[in-house]
Amino acid sequence: MADFIFVRKSRNILSSILHVVLNIALGAGSVLITMATKSPFLGILLVVLSKWRMFAVRPRYWWLNIKSNLVDLIVGIAFVLISYCTGTIFLPVHVITAVLYSFWLVFLKPRSTEFATNFQALWAVFFGTIALTMMTASADPIFMVAGCFIIGYAAARHVLIQGDDNNFNIIMLAGGLIAAEIAWLCRSWLIVYSFSDLGIIIPQLSIILSIFAYTFGYVYHSITANEGKLKWNEVGMPTIFAILLISIIVVWFSQPIFNV
Repeated sequence: MADFIFVRKSRNILSSILHVVLNIALGAGSVLITMATKSPFLGILLVVLSKWRMFAVRPRYWWLNIKSNLVDLIVGIAFVLISYCTGTIFLPVHVITAVLYSFWLVFLKPRSTEFATNFQALWAVFFGTIALTMMTASADPIFMVAGCFIIGYAAARHVLIQGDDNNFNIIMLAGGLIAAEIAWLCRSWLIVYSFSDLGIIIPQLSIILSIFAYTFGYVYHSITANEGKLKWNEVGMPTIFAILLISIIVVWFSQPIFNV
C-alpha cells in the first residue's frame, strides 16, 4: 500500500512538472515561431491547438466552450500578435511577451479565486487591446470597435459568470458596448506611449479600458455584496479616483508627439 501511494505521488509530481514544461514551451514557442516565420499564423495555431479540449465534445457545446475560454484565447493570441507587430529583429519585448505568456499559463490562468479571476479579466483587456490597436491602427475603425466589444464582453463574462446574478447576460453586453464606445472615442485621437529601447508600445486605450474594467468590476461586486444596493460610501472614492486618473491621462498625457 505504501509503495502504491509513493508511485502515485511520484506520477502526480512528474505530471505537474510535465504540465509546467509544456506550458512554458507553448509560451516561448508561440512567440519564437512567430518571429521565425514572420507570420502570426503558426503562433495563433499553437494557441488554438492548446485549447483542443474545447472541441473534444459534441458540436452543440463548442460555442459554450469557446465563450468559456475566450479570455484565455484573447491573452494567448494577443501575445502572438504583439510579437508579430514588433518585428523579426530580436528585442527585449519578445522576451517579455514569452515570459508573460508563460507566467499566464503556469501561474495565473489556473487560479480561480475572485482576485485571480478579476486579474485575468484585466490581462485580457490590457494585452488584448494592445494587440488590437497595433493590428488595426491603420484599418477601418469598425475593426477596433468590434474587437473591443469582444474583449469587453469576454472580460465581463469571465468575472460575472462566477456569481449568481441571473441578469449577467445584459451586464456582459453592456460591458462590451461600453468598451466599444470608448474604443470609438479613442480611435479618433489614437495615442500610444512608445518605449523604443525595449520595443514596447502601450496604447492609451489599453490603460483607459483597464481602469474602466477594474472600476466596473469593483462596483459590480459591491452591488452584489449588498443585495443589489449601490452604496456610495463604498464605491465613491474608487470611482472618483478612476475618473480623475483617466482625466489626467487624457489631458496631460496626450501630447501629439505620441499620436499615431
